[in-house]
Amino acid sequence: MSKSLKLYASVFGGIAVTLTLAVNMADRFVAEAPEDLRSLTPLELAAPTAPAGGLVAAAEAGEAPKDGPLGIGREALPEEIAAWNLDVSPNGTGLPPGSGSVEDGEMLFSENCASCHGEFAEGSGNWPKLAGGEDTLANKDPVKTVGSYWPHLSTAWDYVHRSMPFGNAQSLEPDEVYAIVAYILYSNFIVDEDFTLSNETFSEVVMPNAGGFIVDDRPETEYPQWTGEPCMTDCKDSVEITMRATVLDVTPDHGNDEAAAEPSVETPGEEVELASADTGTEAAGIATDAAAEPAPSPAAADPELIAAGEKVFKKCMSCHAVGDGARNKSGPELNGIVGRGIGSIEGFRYSKPFEEAHGAGETWTLERLHAFLEKPKEAMKGTKMSFPGLRKPEDIDAVIAYLSTFAE
Repeated sequence: MSKSLKLYASVFGGIAVTLTLAVNMADRFVAEAPEDLRSLTPLELAAPTAPAGGLVAAAEAGEAPKDGPLGIGREALPEEIAAWNLDVSPNGTGLPPGSGSVEDGEMLFSENCASCHGEFAEGSGNWPKLAGGEDTLANKDPVKTVGSYWPHLSTAWDYVHRSMPFGNAQSLEPDEVYAIVAYILYSNFIVDEDFTLSNETFSEVVMPNAGGFIVDDRPETEYPQWTGEPCMTDCKDSVEITMRATVLDVTPDHGNDEAAAEPSVETPGEEVELASADTGTEAAGIATDAAAEPAPSPAAADPELIAAGEKVFKKCMSCHAVGDGARNKSGPELNGIVGRGIGSIEGFRYSKPFEEAHGAGETWTLERLHAFLEKPKEAMKGTKMSFPGLRKPEDIDAVIAYLSTFAE
């Protein structure tokens, strides 16, 4: 016998032994199938019982299937539905009873939201901004926030209630949600600082972009146009380029379309890009002569105005300090700020516009302080200060009066 035949013989012999063992094992350990397997109903094949107390229970033996061919399940109880039914409609349907003030919301926002969204809802890092973005939706890069974009307050309330804080969703009580949403509204200048949001005052809030969305009527207006036989060739007599893409160079160039019409309307984004970056007071419309209006004497300030300013200054204390032993925080200490040179605190790292103003010898006059506290990013373009500004002129006057009581 050749070597090849010996090799094949040993292989086939091994296969025969393996098959013999498999048949013997199957015959010994595999149970026979029931004779009436084909006559069993799906319910008889299913597990007869379910864990006690579970939401889903098998139908009791002997009963006809109730819901569907398997007869599994039951109607959800009202409390089970309520546990999942968290959505809130634009008209306030679904809101739980409760209320929360802007003042309480500021503290709660700082504790639960500021690490991602900033102390003033201005955003932090890649985390989204919740405030600002007014009049930017038509820009090339719109800033979509609760105030600039969302048309319904219910969206903000529902999202905070259902999904926040990040990593600890649905840990907030309804009153806390009302307060946080009230603070977000205040940060967007939609409500005043003394506002209290509740299920009763909810409908009083009108979002700035409430009219910025339209009902999707495409099923009635457009879809019928697509139901006919589509045109595949020679659909138009001629095709001409009438406008070029302004953001990306994607308009095809065939060499003969130099006369193609350029965009006829400038985008708002271009206007922003062309805005002056001048940090001088001419751009902000503020007088620069420090001698024009000296700082008021602390003794001349109205005590009631000073007291009101102390209360308003609480908005600033997370970044700035005043009084004995005041030290720089994320913002410089403000002792002697009225009449002081801009960007003049030694050892503090100012942003570029402050450095330029300091180099030009500019000072914090009353007018300049007032304009800066009202709209910091407009009065000092390029500032890194995230605070959006004080809405009420009387609050600005009060803060300035309060700051004037602290000598340098």
